Amino acid sequence: MREHIVDEELVTAGLLVIGDEILSGRTKDRNIGHIAEYLTGIGIDLSEVRVVPDVQDEIVAALNALRHRYSYVFTTGGIGPTHDDITADAVAAAFGVPIDHDPRAVALMRERFPNADLNEARMRMARIPQGAELVANPVSKAPGFWIGNVIVMAGVPQIMHAMLDDAAPKLRKGRKMLSASIPAGMREGDIGTPLAEIARAHKDVMIGSYPFSNEGRPDTNLVVRSRDPQALDAAKSAVETMLATLRTNGVAAS
Repeated sequence: MREHIVDEELVTAGLLVIGDEILSGRTKDRNIGHIAEYLTGIGIDLSEVRVVPDVQDEIVAALNALRHRYSYVFTTGGIGPTHDDITADAVAAAFGVPIDHDPRAVALMRERFPNADLNEARMRMARIPQGAELVANPVSKAPGFWIGNVIVMAGVPQIMHAMLDDAAPKLRKGRKMLSASIPAGMREGDIGTPLAEIARAHKDVMIGSYPFSNEGRPDTNLVVRSRDPQALDAAKSAVETMLATLRTNGVAAS
């Protein structure tokens, strides 16, 4: 499939993570970072992440806010076989459409389970809002779905990865964000003022400062990001010159 690249338009996304288990800390989220990196790599900016409980009104409110703000909304969690898996119902409510067992999803479930095992709980995973397209799940067959600009995926990381791979070729894509990382070799407080001056001089480039401990010594990584390679190179050069000047003046991590 030919990718749809949008050169001038910024393509954005919101992510809605659904589940009491995430908010309680019982389950550690392993999807946000993967989705952020994946979308950045195909030219889509992940602009906001929300985490909501398994409460339909909360899911509907968050979903409606996000889908009217961003090009796409991705959701993870809440499409399994148990009573608290209510994401599909909430999405149907948000779009004002009915939900029922989808013949396409039922057929997929029958491929996975013999009739004796295809019980009421598992059949919940074949309930799809009217008008939605299915998102393939080659891992365990139970599909996600895509309605409007909302892509609904499983919370299990392996399955979510597969669903994201299936949806990605159909997404509109903007120009990819380019980035360069520059090790500072000095403390963040020592570079804050000159770094701010560089940021003001290069307004079309995002410049981030990320402190860390380098074998017990305070250190900093600087990251410059832009869709314009020339602007990126100019800002990177300015940062490197600033660091070289500070080193000449005796500033270093300690």
